[in-house]
Amino acid sequence: MKKVFVIIAMSIGIFLCMLDTTVMNVALPTIQTSLNVKLNNLSWALNIYTILFATLIIPLGKIAERLGINKTYISGLIIFIVGSTFSALSNTLPILILGRALQSIGAAIVFPLSMSIGIASTNLATRKKVIAILGITQGLAAALGPVIGGILTQFLSWRWIFIINIPLSIISLFICLSTLELHETPKKEPIDFWGSLLSMISLFSLTLSLVQGRIWGWVSVRIISLLTFFAITLVLFIIHENKTKYPMIPLELFKNREFTGSAITIVLSNLFLVAVTVVLPTYFVKIQNKTELEAALLITPITGMIFIFSPLAAILIDKLGSRAVIATGFLLMTISFILFATINMKNLALVIITCLILGIGYGIIAGPITVLAASDFKGSLLNASQSVAGVLRQIGISLAIAIYVTGLYGNLVTAKHNSVKYIKNEVATLNIPQLKKQAVIDKSIYSLSHSANDSSGKHFTSNERELLIHKNYETALLSQPTSLPKRAKVKIYSQVQAKVDKRLNDLNKQINLTITKIKSFATNEYGKAFTKLYKYSIIFVALSLLTSFLFPRKKTKTSY
Repeated sequence: MKKVFVIIAMSIGIFLCMLDTTVMNVALPTIQTSLNVKLNNLSWALNIYTILFATLIIPLGKIAERLGINKTYISGLIIFIVGSTFSALSNTLPILILGRALQSIGAAIVFPLSMSIGIASTNLATRKKVIAILGITQGLAAALGPVIGGILTQFLSWRWIFIINIPLSIISLFICLSTLELHETPKKEPIDFWGSLLSMISLFSLTLSLVQGRIWGWVSVRIISLLTFFAITLVLFIIHENKTKYPMIPLELFKNREFTGSAITIVLSNLFLVAVTVVLPTYFVKIQNKTELEAALLITPITGMIFIFSPLAAILIDKLGSRAVIATGFLLMTISFILFATINMKNLALVIITCLILGIGYGIIAGPITVLAASDFKGSLLNASQSVAGVLRQIGISLAIAIYVTGLYGNLVTAKHNSVKYIKNEVATLNIPQLKKQAVIDKSIYSLSHSANDSSGKHFTSNERELLIHKNYETALLSQPTSLPKRAKVKIYSQVQAKVDKRLNDLNKQINLTITKIKSFATNEYGKAFTKLYKYSIIFVALSLLTSFLFPRKKTKTSY
């Protein structure tokens, strides 16, 4: 029973660490309004978590071996609780960023050690089941982030996305204090200082460039310098690790074929999962005008399938072999991307079916891949493998956000340009005064960025109507005798008024028809901004199938 509670505590730790990588995305607009800050500045509260998590996870995992894994884990939980408290209570951006930084440091300790402690608490017979459970928790947390963020933000407050961490972390902390052995014998190995420094610089440069690439510009001096620095320090890190007696990351990990295949698969599977779970809710909110909660709920089928198929796949791997299982997962993910690129996104039934296929595909990969990444490693190799897996998972998520958010912004700019051009061409065909044409153009362009839905109605004010009636009445009187009776003048005025009203009614219909066409065109263009992302990704998801060949075939029994 003690082992069960340990697994529960470790699952909570993993769940919270992964949840906080994506839970903030949906809440950003609400937080921006609450704290009254610019979105670019607020994004640092999101980015600091990703950057520090990826940068510190390897060195902190190694330091834990020297100080004692269980004691360090408890320290990490406490740091995470403090960070969540700061974030929940923050009234200024600096305090929120500080809270997120503390959360990230805690997560960098908790995440890899959760895997190590969880695996170490079981025997070889139940090891795969435990690893599968912990792996499922990771996938579920990453997929559930936007959903939980949307629900808490809409019904409670954005602060609850951090408050929810506190009671769950305290439960985990209580279990750890009750079940873990705190009188450990730490390792006497010296810490690889240069390896730690090079790994931190390398990972910091990579993640910073990924999260800031869109804002700073992918070909800017800063981004190119960061990527160059990443490449140089990575090469130096590999050379150093190959020579040192006590490496930060033993390179023999990558001599294991299953681990190498798992490393690549972790990056790719998380990249293509987050490409949907982060971008798709934005599509539903911005283009289909759904609430954040509705958008989040529409992608819950992904989470459900991960929950169901991850444990099934972990069992099937012994019967079918890792190559067949991983290939099947990526094949299903490819099919889902093909569907996202081609289906009518307003057909919610088709959207849900596509999400189900994506969830099954990722679930089939997520269950086995955690087992395969752990391989048969023990001790330091096991700890190192989980630290590396944690970093790669963060890199996959960061790559998804960098590639797909950048692609989305670029496509949206193109969509707006095409829509503005279409607006001007269509309005130019209207037989209305130039000033009125410009007013229709301005209103239509404004609607592109502000989700305006008033595509019909009257476009001429009462003052404009009266002026037009008066002008036409004066013109009509010029052709009449000067001594025209008052009764006749009233009749002429009524006739002019009727003609003007009919003319304005016809013009309103023309303008409304034009605006309807504009709205349809713009909606289609903005929809393409999203579907193009998946259309251009199909080839890359399909190529991910090749990673399955890095895994060995299922060995067939030989009969004698």
